[in-house]
Parts: sequence; structure tokens; C-alpha cells
Amino acid sequence: MSFSALHSSCVPPEQRFDWWCELIGQDVAPTRITSEHTADFVAGAGAIQLGGVHVTTLSFPAIRSERTPALIRRSDPDVYELTLNAGGDMWITQARNEARMSAGDLGLWNTSRPFDARGLNAADHGTSRAVMLHLPRTELPFSDSRLDQLLASATATDRGTAAVFARFLRHLVEEAPSMTDQERARLGPAVWELAVAFLADRLNAHDRTPPEARTRMLLARIDAFIDDNLADPALTPPAVAARHHISVRTLHTLFRTRERTVAATIHHRRLERCRAELEDPALRGTPLYAIAARWGFHSAPAFSRAFLAAYGTSPREWRHRSLGLATSRTPVSRRRARTRR
Repeated sequence: MSFSALHSSCVPPEQRFDWWCELIGQDVAPTRITSEHTADFVAGAGAIQLGGVHVTTLSFPAIRSERTPALIRRSDPDVYELTLNAGGDMWITQARNEARMSAGDLGLWNTSRPFDARGLNAADHGTSRAVMLHLPRTELPFSDSRLDQLLASATATDRGTAAVFARFLRHLVEEAPSMTDQERARLGPAVWELAVAFLADRLNAHDRTPPEARTRMLLARIDAFIDDNLADPALTPPAVAARHHISVRTLHTLFRTRERTVAATIHHRRLERCRAELEDPALRGTPLYAIAARWGFHSAPAFSRAFLAAYGTSPREWRHRSLGLATSRTPVSRRRARTRR
């Protein structure tokens, strides 16, 4: 089974904290955990197996976690833990480094070295959330001395490789429950390559990543840039190429293996965003031209023609059909009958 999700509510309140500590010891590494919430410890954990790549999701109240030399001697999985702080503030110190991680930050720590970490009280009902990718030390293409430079440091995920990797992890956690074991296994290499590309970017060691991985990472960054800028009417292939410091010719070459060209990809994704909003009951009162403009269509007639060509019906008719709205349009046969009178 390559996906599981557990919550402390499955055990009696007085046993929840011990249950959590044992779970962390088995799935991550033996750790000394203390908390002011032991009387009724509300926490959750999930495991996502992606072939040979393992991801753990955690939610927990304010805690302190310590990995001591004695615990390391007892058991050490010998992995680097690349962690996305998905909610709340966290603090960690390791190898003489110290960092406070805000929600959205990425951080790295090593199970083979002592550390002290705290999940601080969060605004979201006091719950912290984390997504941890377990990276076996011996399989990474970087030396320990270089990786250790990144221990207990916080990386913002608002741009570049970090943004692509964090977005991928969030989507993975959202979609994993509905995926098959085979689908999850096929994602393993992609997660690994994105993690290596992120670390290479932080270490300025891009020569350690294979050319194929660098190409896939560049395409992932381009996809993220397109998705984030669909509302901009000036989003064109030259603009995409310029943003990623490549020629337009190189950009088109990258997309040769795909179903759509760069321009067609932008056009299709804009239409998909418009279609999603037309199907949203909360937006039923939003004018069609406003939806079109919000996603980069500068002309309402052009948007209607493009939508009709893509989906075989007008935006108005799509909205009425999707939301079950009664149409106010008079049937064509009745209009013709009135004209004859």
C-alpha cells in the first residue's frame, strides 16, 4: 500500500501523545518529543510511497523535538529530510546553524546529526503542518560537506526552483489519496529530480544534475510561470523565453515533444481557467467579459469565438448548462415564427 493517513482520534485521548511519538520514531527517526498538549494530543500523519521515494505529511500542536547522540546511536536511517513548512512557524538548530521557518519555507536537516526543533503555536487553531521528503544520504549527488551548508536554513518558495518544488509537493499531497499505486510510483523519479534540482540551485552545483533533469526542471519552471501569468495579456512566447533567459527558438524546441505549442498552451490554459469560473456557482453573477479579461482575453467577442471553437458551445450556454440555469433565450424556432407573423 503506497498511501496511508492516520489521525490521533483513532486512539483514546490519554494514549495519543505516546502513539504520536512511536509513529514519528518509526516513520522518520527516533526523537525525544515534549509538548504542553500531552493530555489530548491532536495530530495526524500520512505516508506517501512513490516507488523508491518516501514522503511523510504531519500535523501537530506546539512541540519540541530533539535528536540526541544517544538516539542517533540507537537508530539512524541516514537520510536528509527536506521539509516544506505547510503551516505555522517552526524553529530548528543543527550543525551550529539556526533558522525560523515561516509557512511556505523549505528547510533541510540530517538524521545523523543532533538537532533541536520546535513546532510553534500556529494561527490555524494552533496546528503546524509539514511535508517531509526523505532523501537517502548515499544516493544524493552532493558531498556531505556541501549539503551540510544548508542544514537548519530556511528557503522562501516565492520564486524559481524553490517555488516549483514547493508547488509540486502541495499538489502531490492533495492528489495522492485519489491516485493509484502505479500513478504514485511513476511520480517518484519526478519528485527526486525536483528535489535534486532544488538542492543544486541552492548549492550552485548544477553540473551535478543530468541534462535530462535540468531540461525537465526548466520546463516545470516555464509551466509554473505560464500558470502564474495567464491574466497578463502580454504573456507571449517571446515574454516566456525572455523571463527564462533562453531564445524563442530554444523555447519552441523544448515544447516539440508536447501536444501543444507554447502559444497554444497559453491559449488552452486561459480557456480552462475561464471554463472553471463559468462552472463556479459563486461567480454566476460575474459578467462574461470580466471573466475573459481576468484571464488575458482583451476582447469579449474573441473570447466567445475561441470558447466556441474549443468546446462547441458559447460561454453563456456553458454556464447555463453547468449551473442548471434556465436560459432566457428564445428558441430559434419561436423567433422565426414571430418573424413570419
